[in-house]
Amino acid sequence: MKFFRFISIIALALPAGLPLRAELADGVKAVVSDKVVTYSQVEEFTAPAADALRRQYADAPDLFQQKLNDALGDSLEQLVERQLILRSFDTEGYQLPETVVDQLVQDRIRERFGDRITFIKTLQAQGMTVEQFRKEVRDQYIVTALRQKNVSAEIVISPFKVETYYQAHKDDFKMEDEIKLRMIVLNKTSPDDTNTVQRATEILAEIKGGASFQEMASVYSEGSQKSQGGDWGWVERSVLRKDLADAAFALKPGQVSDVIDTPQSVYLMLVEQTKLAHAKPLDDVRDEIEKTLRTQEQARLEKQWIEGLKKKTFIRYF
Repeated sequence: MKFFRFISIIALALPAGLPLRAELADGVKAVVSDKVVTYSQVEEFTAPAADALRRQYADAPDLFQQKLNDALGDSLEQLVERQLILRSFDTEGYQLPETVVDQLVQDRIRERFGDRITFIKTLQAQGMTVEQFRKEVRDQYIVTALRQKNVSAEIVISPFKVETYYQAHKDDFKMEDEIKLRMIVLNKTSPDDTNTVQRATEILAEIKGGASFQEMASVYSEGSQKSQGGDWGWVERSVLRKDLADAAFALKPGQVSDVIDTPQSVYLMLVEQTKLAHAKPLDDVRDEIEKTLRTQEQARLEKQWIEGLKKKTFIRYF
């Protein structure tokens, strides 16, 4: 009895003219009102993420399978939500003129394919018809428009919310001790190259004799900041290698380091200014906080909206 009821539900859910046997062979993952989400649709939707996961977990097949299953589950939910939104468009009486769809299709052809000949050849290679492409463009536009209408358009982030978030998450905006650093880098020809060390010693002597560190860096440094006079700007300890960081952060403003000899290079460093660890000012992170709060609010409103659509729609997972 349960088997026949299962067949009946699927048969009622299939679009008119779609063979039941083909749909069953594909594998039904979910029914949303009168629409079916198939396993092949879920696989196709997941394909880009699956490729990335396969590369990331090439040496951990069990973990790859776990992550892939999670991705397939997420894809199924997204496809179900997509059908819910498209159904909402129809049941709430919205209309999208065919002239608008025509323009959307033309814009997409121009953006993605350049010309119609390339467009047709690409569709043929993908086994897709023009009508299927047109429907995909139409559906994407509808889903985006309704999300905008029901989610993004309602969001207002007040200054009070920003300030409250800042006070509650101040640790997230902490900066380490910082130094304003200039550096002269001289590359060695081999680990036991003493000529480069000698050259650095001579440059240091000139600097101590009154030569400008910036000018000496512009002339002699072989580092990437040579054209900027060796200027690294403000850096935190974590930016530098430990041996360089230990030497640099031991200097006071205006001090130049001794010659720092490493197997690959020789360094001279000048600390121009220092800043103690501190939290970034609110004004510096206001935009970042607003973006975070907006994203959180969008997620909350979208979940609320989708849950409302689910309550009004027959959904079954298989």
